Amino acid sequence: MKSIKHASVIAIMAGLILLDACQESFLEITPNGLLDEAVLATYEGVDALLIGAYSMVDGVAYGFGWESATSGWLFGSMRGMEANRGGDSGDNPSTHYITNFVDRATDPYLNIKWRAVYEGVSRCNSTIITARAAEETGTISGEEAVSFIRQARALRGFYHFEAWRLWADRTTGAFVPYVDEHTDLFTITNTEDIRANIIEDLTEGTMLPNNMVQVGRFNRSVSQVFLAKAQMQMYGDYAAALILLADAAANGTNPAGQAAGLEPLYGDIFDIEKRNGTESIYTVQYSVNDGSGGWNGGRGEVLNFPYKSGESPGGCCGFFQPTQDFVNSFRTDANGLPFLDTYNDEKVTNDQGLAPEDPFIEYTGQLDPRLDWAVGRRGIPYWDWCEHTGSDWIRDQRHAGPYSPKKQVYKKSQEGIYTEVGNWTSGYTANGYRMIRYADVLLLKAECEAMLSQDDMGLGEVNAIRTRAANPDGFVKEEDGATYAANYVIGIYAAFADQAAAIKAIKFERKLELGQEGHRYYDLQRWGDVESELNRILDYEKTMEWGSSHYSIATVGPEDVNFPIPQRQIDVSNGNLIQNR
Repeated sequence: MKSIKHASVIAIMAGLILLDACQESFLEITPNGLLDEAVLATYEGVDALLIGAYSMVDGVAYGFGWESATSGWLFGSMRGMEANRGGDSGDNPSTHYITNFVDRATDPYLNIKWRAVYEGVSRCNSTIITARAAEETGTISGEEAVSFIRQARALRGFYHFEAWRLWADRTTGAFVPYVDEHTDLFTITNTEDIRANIIEDLTEGTMLPNNMVQVGRFNRSVSQVFLAKAQMQMYGDYAAALILLADAAANGTNPAGQAAGLEPLYGDIFDIEKRNGTESIYTVQYSVNDGSGGWNGGRGEVLNFPYKSGESPGGCCGFFQPTQDFVNSFRTDANGLPFLDTYNDEKVTNDQGLAPEDPFIEYTGQLDPRLDWAVGRRGIPYWDWCEHTGSDWIRDQRHAGPYSPKKQVYKKSQEGIYTEVGNWTSGYTANGYRMIRYADVLLLKAECEAMLSQDDMGLGEVNAIRTRAANPDGFVKEEDGATYAANYVIGIYAAFADQAAAIKAIKFERKLELGQEGHRYYDLQRWGDVESELNRILDYEKTMEWGSSHYSIATVGPEDVNFPIPQRQIDVSNGNLIQNR
């Protein structure tokens, strides 16, 4: 099925704002080439501009990479302490500062992320302007113009929401700029509350049809989910969100119009060949071996592969290593339920400090089977590569512990087919980011029900997800294909005792189901749990053998619920932007 990912040359040239160059306005740059409006104001021209706007959904373009990836491995999962930064102590120091909560306004990663988000906004505005011009000249129909503009506005809402979650601070009155096609780029500030603008843009997307033909485009369901997330995150409006999520859960499709639901086997969700499968509401489309040199592949995640050369995937660069706290979260009790408050009372056995040839006894306690689809750990088969052999898969155990990431990683049988050939690493893959999957929709709906004390307070949704995870056909198995790789035991909840119990269980289920997928920090923001939860995890991680090295200066305060406005953007705004702390 046809998908969209490739940015056209026209669209790249049309990126007009927030590029970090020496120019008079921080929101404007003169294009290097002269665009022919007569060429742009056609169906093909407007569509090319729109594809350019879509191409920023992954946060990656020429000049942007892993620093700005929308997959959230850094700003969502590592900041949410599902993973350590990994690597070694000297590589990519910005990741060290971000994961140690030592945020610096001068950090280049924050500036790159800002530029990427607003480059996406710029491309949306170019699409809207040109679509209206094309409609006026009669080169596209009114119906075509409406479709282009609704897609561009939904995208613009998404990009602004991404910025809002990272930088808006209602306590100081410093938000983020809202930039539309009418904005005066010389006088714009970030002191206006832009939430209503984001809601209005995302609402436009809910009027799109569900079948957009191409899987990379936003449709009604995608827009409904983003709008619901914005209502929950920005306003705490669970009632409005529940209406949207109930419809998306009942009638949701991927953008090609295929009905969405839970993938029967949990591990299949992360198989490259099923990236647009049943579970997909929206998968960011990646492609490889297409002449782009890997730029259309998973450039944002290219650092996050085991470090071992030879019989392991990627070969670089050992970042994004799961935390012990995250691994322990998958321990289950006699009923197969998680230890919501006491999961760290016992540590899942690891091979920290052991050489691959040293004897090692695997953990024999009960585990939720989803652990071994999210984490690579010694003695457990790693896709079809082999058993994870421990420290020789890790760049520096002393710095970041014994675990490897897994969900984004390709199978050995897929190398060269779904990975870029001839680049410096095979970590450029076609394994698109599952930005919205059906389980996420169910858990958001469950959260709304619990917060409002409605229906069964989310019990049905949580149990549906746990029932899928309990399918033994989906357990990781030893190389014989029959023996389970660990003591997997998972059950369902008989009931939630009260609202507080329901909310606690749903919060934890999001960690188990969506872990390592870039959601955790934003979830903690929404719940007001950033300080309490992350300090609790920090206290535990610092007791690990690697903790004193990895989190040597880490502590979480109220200022850490977002990130500082990049100083570069404040400087080039001539004082129009103010800092948020």
